[in-house]
Amino acid sequence: MQNFVVSARKYRPATFDTIVGQSHITTTLKNAILTNHLAQAFLFCGPRGVGKTTCARILAKTINCEALKPDGEACGICKSCESYQNNNSFNVHELDAASNNSVDDIRALNEQVRIPPQYGSYKIYIIDEVHMLSTSAFNAFLKTLEEPPSYAIFILATTEKHKIIPTILSRCQIFDFNRIKISDISGQLAKVAEAEGITYEAEGLRVIAQKADGGMRDALSMFDMISTFSPDRSISYVQTIANLHILDSDYYFKITDQILTGDSAGLLLLFDEVLQQGFDGHMFILGLAEHFRNLLVCSDPATMKLLDVSEEKQRQFLLQAGKVSGGFYLNLLNMASSTDIQYKNSKNQRLLVELSLLKMANLQIMLAAAEAEKKKPKVRELAEVQSFKPAPAATLKEAPRFERSQFKAVPTIKTEMQAPVAAQVPNSISDLPILNDPAPVIEKKYLDPDGLATTKEEYMAWFKQNDAGKVSAWSLAAREEIDGLTLYLSFANELVVERFVAEKPLIVRFFSTFYTQVPNFETQVSDVAVETLKPYTNLERFNFLAKKYPKLQELRVKLGIEAD
Repeated sequence: MQNFVVSARKYRPATFDTIVGQSHITTTLKNAILTNHLAQAFLFCGPRGVGKTTCARILAKTINCEALKPDGEACGICKSCESYQNNNSFNVHELDAASNNSVDDIRALNEQVRIPPQYGSYKIYIIDEVHMLSTSAFNAFLKTLEEPPSYAIFILATTEKHKIIPTILSRCQIFDFNRIKISDISGQLAKVAEAEGITYEAEGLRVIAQKADGGMRDALSMFDMISTFSPDRSISYVQTIANLHILDSDYYFKITDQILTGDSAGLLLLFDEVLQQGFDGHMFILGLAEHFRNLLVCSDPATMKLLDVSEEKQRQFLLQAGKVSGGFYLNLLNMASSTDIQYKNSKNQRLLVELSLLKMANLQIMLAAAEAEKKKPKVRELAEVQSFKPAPAATLKEAPRFERSQFKAVPTIKTEMQAPVAAQVPNSISDLPILNDPAPVIEKKYLDPDGLATTKEEYMAWFKQNDAGKVSAWSLAAREEIDGLTLYLSFANELVVERFVAEKPLIVRFFSTFYTQVPNFETQVSDVAVETLKPYTNLERFNFLAKKYPKLQELRVKLGIEAD
């Protein structure tokens, strides 16, 4: 029986041009060889199975090629190329740092570097998984890497660049390998299938490429496994998802259709069918979230390029995405993401997913109800206040310091609140409830003493919305001083203080509904800048005019009019 060679080895690239998905690196290396601008130390880093070690070997072979091609590729027929291809080259040395990571191993390497090549121009040292070297080994290697002989070139490869000490990184020319695109992997798998005489379905190869997560080696390993499943060595979509234990994407299309029609019972039955096939609920919700993401991407032509699926699947996504707005799919994606976060900590994980599916099925009804509630006219009903037009706040010329002893606490007025019921958290000031609404159950905000000025602005906007045409008594304060959660308010006269007291229940309602605490209020009648205040009573009006026209006082005395 002939020994089987796995595809990852059998179809390992032998030239720069056959490396898949890393053209930004292979082009640079070929140009460096052609122009003789080779660094003495290279660092190849990136995920597993993307071609780091393969590229290092091709570079090592090409550097010593005696008949280099015009495009920078090795000829493959010279003595140097043949010796390398036959694994008997004395100029290329490979070291696995995972098993040779001690100081002694690096010292032996340093001794070997001192010996010049007996044939060819360069000696190349490939150190794989270099991040596995110990700190002492790195330090032992540092001097050789910093000042190597002119004939020595080092090629280091690693999947974890962050574990390499900075002094090593600074002495290397660093090349970052990308994850290989799904289209590139599926294209390479198609070439391998044709070379092996394997019939295949393009969608099956694409599923393998998606599962490989950017690694060509993993993709080829899965390719070998699936191709041997069938006696005729064919690869179909159905066989692929069965072997790789992947849920058929058609389930996600069916579930989305049931969500759009509000079929709660159908959703639960379909989810049960998924579980009966042995699929995990967490994997299911992750796949559903990915499906919603693809639908959201399809809803905008500018993001269509982010949809990495076959043309047939693309048509399915476009058809389903056109049924509702992108905002609806954004809500579904948010709900699926929330379920994903809660899944590991849930004691009844199946119920968690089922509850999420039921919410999704009723999402359109909830959105319609919220929209109707938003359009519902607001009822105008506020606490009774005195019906006079208030004077504008005083213009202060020189405000003295507050004397706390002059303040009196505003009487506490108990207000009966109805039992809280479920309500939507307001998104803005315009969504705040009116006075006669039941107190909503919301996530209350912390009342920061430093933010009381902003809180006052929110209250003023709420007051204005609920009682257009009137002015809040709080806004008439001539001066304010904040001490912790106590506000000391100075007003122009007693009338405004009385109005503030009448408005207190509304202020208490506002803070108790939306904040964790209600501030304390203490008031006084200000004696500052009285001459600039607009008079309210008859006596105030007379004193105001008498101050401007002193003869009025003389006239009052002559006429015998009492000042009251």
